[in-house]
Amino acid sequence: MTLPRPLPALQWDVFCRVIDNFGDIGVCWRLVAQLAGLGHRVRLWVDDASALEWMAPAGSPGVEVRPWGAPPPGPHESPPDVMVEAFGCDIAPEFIAYSASSTSASRQKRPKPVWINLEYLSAEAYVERNHRLPSPILSGPASGWTRWFFYPGFTAGTGGLLREHHLMEQREAFDRSAWRAEHRALFGAGDEAPGTRWVSLFCYEPPALADLLQQCAQRPTQLLVTPGRPAAAVRAALAEPVNSATAPLQHEKRGQLSLSYLPHRPQPAFDEMLWACDFNAVRGEDSLVRALWAGQAFVWHIYPQHDNAHHDKLWAFLDWLQAPASLRRFHATWNGLDAAPLQWPDDDTLAEWTACTCAARARLLTQDNLVAQLLGFVAEKR
Repeated sequence: MTLPRPLPALQWDVFCRVIDNFGDIGVCWRLVAQLAGLGHRVRLWVDDASALEWMAPAGSPGVEVRPWGAPPPGPHESPPDVMVEAFGCDIAPEFIAYSASSTSASRQKRPKPVWINLEYLSAEAYVERNHRLPSPILSGPASGWTRWFFYPGFTAGTGGLLREHHLMEQREAFDRSAWRAEHRALFGAGDEAPGTRWVSLFCYEPPALADLLQQCAQRPTQLLVTPGRPAAAVRAALAEPVNSATAPLQHEKRGQLSLSYLPHRPQPAFDEMLWACDFNAVRGEDSLVRALWAGQAFVWHIYPQHDNAHHDKLWAFLDWLQAPASLRRFHATWNGLDAAPLQWPDDDTLAEWTACTCAARARLLTQDNLVAQLLGFVAEKR
């Protein structure tokens, strides 16, 4: 892997609008925390930072979180060296005007900031075609500047995926048995039946959820249900009335299925949950990437779009993953692309799915991660 030209500590301004759920802020927080860990200064401008209270309760040295509508930095603060608008969120015009003014007023001929539009993750062919393309700014205070498209992705022709430098070493050193024992003690789950399969659930409202729960109840299964929409979907599938005045059970049994309803947890703890499980149901963008790094079998609940554009996106990802036919069928049913019955994998099939994930992870590990590629790109454009 190539190393970017060393960069001095730069001022990064990263902009994020939380459309819904936690994916936007989750991706942005991993990005800014990794940049700050490498010695850069970061301002994260976000319209709803509430999820950071549990996602990153300790914050990160070098990262300053500012409200989206806050005034631009003051005269004694550093103007941006890099501006990142995540997922086409459109930087506030006031900040663009401030950046242009700071550049033109600099007596030391300060270079223009590198302006990057960090796009959504996809395995579709257009990603390689559009990655690193320029978009000239033709009007306004930043007229003459260039905004660059930067696409995360799964192949060498893309910007790569977010991956912390020591992530694989941490994954290798993780003690799965100790984590599971601690979980059982915390939730009062009692002794574990031999051959129990551990499953995490982070989803929207998959049509086949009731089928999954019914099939999991036929063999020893520990299901870790994340809070919010997944927990509500499980209770709906179990036909449990929701009473806001009554605290939900933290742990319950349905046949051979043990359900644990988890609280919100910081990002590193979420990663550990994926490492601890035999099968992970994930959704959106951030948790998909973390499921790949976990190296366990998984199913991806892709964010549904009204025009069904997510169908092609899902098939493109499964093509890149080199998913076996059984895993492709499971994804199709889980995402409501067909009405076929959900086929919960036997042990041999689950092992095949896990091997598929590990092979995909091995391919990804030969590529530079997203932050390394961003740093190289910025060094090139400055």
